[in-house]
Amino acid sequence: MDRLILAHDLGTSADKATLFGEDGTLIGSASHPYPANFLPDGRAEQDPELWWRAAVAATRNLLEGRDASRIAAIAVSGTMMGCLCVDRGGKPLRPHILYCDQRSTAQTERFIERAGEREIYRVSGNRPSPSYTAAKCMWVRENEPDVYRNIHKVVNSKDYLNFRLTGRIATDHTDASGSNLYDLATGCWSEKLMAAAGLDLEKFPDIVPSAGVLGELTREAALAMGLPVGIPVMGGSGDGMCASVGVGSISPGRPYACVGSSAWIAVTTTEPIHDSAMRTITFAHAVPGLFNPMGIMQVGGGNYVWLKSEICREEAARAEKEGRSAYEAMSESASSSPPGANRLLFLPYLMGERTPHWNPLARGGFVGLTMTHTRADLIRAVLEGVTYNLATIIDIFRGVGIDLKDMVMVGGGAKGALWRQITADVFDLDVLKPNHLDEATSIGAAIIAGVGSGIFPGFSVADRFVKIVDRAKPIREHQPAYRRNRALFDKVYKALEPLFPDFAI
Repeated sequence: MDRLILAHDLGTSADKATLFGEDGTLIGSASHPYPANFLPDGRAEQDPELWWRAAVAATRNLLEGRDASRIAAIAVSGTMMGCLCVDRGGKPLRPHILYCDQRSTAQTERFIERAGEREIYRVSGNRPSPSYTAAKCMWVRENEPDVYRNIHKVVNSKDYLNFRLTGRIATDHTDASGSNLYDLATGCWSEKLMAAAGLDLEKFPDIVPSAGVLGELTREAALAMGLPVGIPVMGGSGDGMCASVGVGSISPGRPYACVGSSAWIAVTTTEPIHDSAMRTITFAHAVPGLFNPMGIMQVGGGNYVWLKSEICREEAARAEKEGRSAYEAMSESASSSPPGANRLLFLPYLMGERTPHWNPLARGGFVGLTMTHTRADLIRAVLEGVTYNLATIIDIFRGVGIDLKDMVMVGGGAKGALWRQITADVFDLDVLKPNHLDEATSIGAAIIAGVGSGIFPGFSVADRFVKIVDRAKPIREHQPAYRRNRALFDKVYKALEPLFPDFAI
C-alpha cells in the first residue's frame, strides 16, 4: 500500500492540509479559516492558538473516510518574516506580528543608521524594512520590555506549528533568511546584524535543514489530529521557498512567476544575487546549497480583483448568471483590444510598490485615457501593466547573466490564457502552465516531507508532481507594441514619482 504525505500550508487567512501519494497524486485537501487583526498604525497580528486549532480541524476534515495509518511524513510551510515571541514552554508571550505589519519604521531607520542599508542587504540578501523580523523584534524590545525579557525564542508561524507537533523549537534556513538577521554566506545568524539591531542571539532558534527530520509527532498532537504517534515531521520551509520547490525550480535556470494577490518572479541560483540598486532580494532555498533570488510586486493579481469589483461589475454580474468566472468574462472582453491596449497604460501600484521601485508612496492609475478607449482596453491595460512591472525583474536577472529559457506561471493569474500569452509576449519567453496552479506551496511541502523521510531519493521527484499542460510562445507580431508601451510605462513612472507624496493620505 502506497504511503501518503501530509502537507500543511499556514497562510494569512487559513490553514490548508493536503494529502499526496508517493506518485505525486493529489489525494485531497481541506482548509480551515482564521482571522487576522488589522489594527491602527499599520499593525497586523494573529493569535497563534488559531493556527493550531485550524491545523487540527483541517487535518481531521481531510482524514475523514481515509486511512490515517498510511501517512508516513509531515511538513509545514507558513507565512514568513513574522515575529512570534515564545517562552521556554513554547507559550506565546503576545500575538504574532505578521509580515505585513508596518509599525516598526523608526526601528528600521535606527537599524540602517547602525549597520548601513547596503551592508544589511549584502549580508542578509534583503533590504532593511519594517516587513522583516529584525525591526519587529526591535519594536518589541523597546515597547514591550517585559515581553522581550521573557522571550526564549523568536519564531515564525510554521515553526510554532512544528513545536505543537513535535515539542521542539527550531526554524529552517528559508525562514531565517527572511529576518534581516541571517548571513547568506555562512548559513548562520549574523552576530554583526544582531548587534546592530540590539538583539540577543540566544533568543533566536537553532537553524535546521528544511528536509531534515525535526522530530516525531507527539502523543498529544497525534490524539488531537487523529494521526498515529511517531510520524516524522520535517523542518519545513517558508511559503515562498516551498512554492519554488512546488513548481520544480530546484536547480539553477528554471524561473517561475506567481501571480496571486501579490506577484513575484523567482529563480534558483548557486550564489546570492546582489543587485546594485537593491531592487531584488535573495532568500536561502529549501534545497541545501541553493538560493532563491526574487523580485516581488506589492499588488499583482490584486489589481485585477480591484478592476472586477469597481469597474467590471457588469461582466461579473453577467458571468454569475451564466455560471462562470467573472475573470473569464473579463479576459474575453480584453481579447478584443489589441496588444498595447490602444496605447493605454495602467500603473499597478494600488498599495505602493516593492520591486523595482521600493516606494510605499507609489500610486496606480490609467494614463493616456481618451474618449475612444473602451472597457476592453481598460481590462487589457491592467493585465499588461502588471506584466510590464514584472518584466523589470526579468531584466534584472538577465542583466546579471541568468539564462532564462522559459517561465513557469502559477497562481490565479495563470488561469487565463490571455494573461499567459501577454506574459510570453512581454517577457519574450515561453510561458508554461503546470497542472496545479494553486497548490505549489503544498506540493513543495510534500516534496520536502518525502525527501526528509526517505520516501523520495531527492528533490528531482518534483517532476512526479509538476506536469506542464500548456505552453504559450511569444508572438513576434505583438512585441513592437509591447516594447513601445514598456518604454513609455517606465517614463510615466519617473515623471509621476515626484508627485506621489502629494497623494498620500
